[in-house]
Amino acid sequence: MTKTAAVTGAASGIGQAACRRLLDAGWIVFGMDNAPERLNTVAAGFATYQDRFRPVVCDVTDAARVASVFAEIPVLNALIACAGVLRTALMEDMAIEDFDLVLNVNMRGTFLAAQKALPALRAGVTPDNPSRVVMLSSLAALRPKIVSGAYAASKAAVTQLCRVMAAEWAPSGVLVNALAPGTVDTPMVAAVSDPTASKGYRPSGVSPVGRIAQPDDVVDVMMFLLSDGARYVAGTTIPVDGGTAAAFIPPGSNR
Repeated sequence: MTKTAAVTGAASGIGQAACRRLLDAGWIVFGMDNAPERLNTVAAGFATYQDRFRPVVCDVTDAARVASVFAEIPVLNALIACAGVLRTALMEDMAIEDFDLVLNVNMRGTFLAAQKALPALRAGVTPDNPSRVVMLSSLAALRPKIVSGAYAASKAAVTQLCRVMAAEWAPSGVLVNALAPGTVDTPMVAAVSDPTASKGYRPSGVSPVGRIAQPDDVVDVMMFLLSDGARYVAGTTIPVDGGTAAAFIPPGSNR
């Protein structure tokens, strides 16, 4: 039986990589993003998958739009909630508009997508195959840093939403988990990698493994959470950070 997934933030970074991996595995994928031009470009790149990639223009902060999108999808086996934004500033300087944007997209958007997808996810449950929700939290939820306080708060909220939704929804066969990536080579991270342009923000950078993550490093763990091997995993946030949060490495240390 062909499985169906919805992916938010499908036009870039981890979301785009997730779409490709799911399509490679034979899934039907509804790719949701609020950037029509980027979404069309991604869809053109997925042309070899014929009609299994369904691009959907959707702003995850728009409750009515999110509800209408999922009302048109009767059955889902998975929701991958990747839509996210990062705005940087010291807390004393942060514009209210930026604060609201980060919380609305990262926290409220994740909540809306999961809530409105739930009927379709429950419709996709079988006794041997629960439906899955995979949310994108962040290493910032576990180890916040200065100049990205709003982002850290939004991702900590995603981790807590994951835990509560998992406990509430697992009895009906919907397993909810989250991933907490460290620095990933994505357009969002590239846009804030210059500290002079990002008000002093610095990504976590190279991990103890010796490199930063590629989107597929995160998607590898995501695919595990969608697999039969994760049928008893719910309510957890898995770090995908190459050991970055494991222990503090002082500047200049020899490793």
